[in-house]
Amino acid sequence: MREYTFTIAENDGTELFAYRWLPDQNLPIKGIVQISHGMCETSYRYIRLAEKLTACGYGVYANDHIGHGRTAGDPDKLGMPGANAFNRMANGMLELGEIVAKEFPEQSRFLLGHSMGSFLTQKIMYDDRQTYHGFILSGTNGRRGLLKLGEQVALLQAKLQGMDHRSMLLNAMVFGGFNRAFRPVRTAFDWLSRDPEEVDQFVHDPLCGAICTTGFFLDFFRLLQEIHWPSSLKHINPKLPVYIFAGDRDPVGLFGKGVLSLVEMYRSLELQDIEYRLYPDGRHEMLHETNRDEVMSDIVDWLDRHVNTEVTSVSTLSGASDEPEQSTSSKSSAL
Repeated sequence: MREYTFTIAENDGTELFAYRWLPDQNLPIKGIVQISHGMCETSYRYIRLAEKLTACGYGVYANDHIGHGRTAGDPDKLGMPGANAFNRMANGMLELGEIVAKEFPEQSRFLLGHSMGSFLTQKIMYDDRQTYHGFILSGTNGRRGLLKLGEQVALLQAKLQGMDHRSMLLNAMVFGGFNRAFRPVRTAFDWLSRDPEEVDQFVHDPLCGAICTTGFFLDFFRLLQEIHWPSSLKHINPKLPVYIFAGDRDPVGLFGKGVLSLVEMYRSLELQDIEYRLYPDGRHEMLHETNRDEVMSDIVDWLDRHVNTEVTSVSTLSGASDEPEQSTSSKSSAL
């Protein structure tokens, strides 16, 4: 696998840090997968998936969202994306998608979003009907209640303490109950995976787990409402395939119930190609679970069945060095 890094200049002066992972030289590229990571984590946590996909002939692109990872730049800025965060995140994803489309115009292009990234992907499913040829949702959920209450609490806290206040209150509201089903627990993040080494890697990663701001949570509650408005959903292209996977012990997806409700909602919209997989006993991060090899193989199988097999190319990107650049370097969660 060949690894390259680059930045994307935003109109507000922000530079999004991004990865391009490509198959080994001269290996045909049959499709591209763009990854949108979850809350309080980084795109480099998907390096193992990138290795699997590139070995199977897929190019992989991913960026660190604003307020995250190497885009944040300073550890003190993690979890502080600023105003209008989720519209800006979605715009950044689409800008990366445009780069992918220019570099690989003939290949099938798929957008894979995990957790927070899956909700952003749900937004892009109705905001953009032409950049991608299919979508993959990981650790996701359907329509949920109490979001308006969360929005009102966030508004009150913002009035009292400001939008840039790191909100332990809202963090607890969102994540506080996620470990309850796994008691007795070893860490605050046992709900992420059954694999203790994977959990520990998250806990000890300095780029993971920042407590987000009140403004971040306010925008998040609003995003979760918007993505399931009928006025939004009616713009989804029903011809594009969607694959949803999750663990049936994932509290984000209500232990499978939320995932099934999302599947049924999409079917009610007459989306023509919906597949889903619930993995028994799997927790939130199926790509970091004990059966992650099975999960990644299932992703490749779905991609292989949906890629345009008549189009392949060998990467001849100009200006890309063959020397890979390595990632450099109170906890929240990876929603």
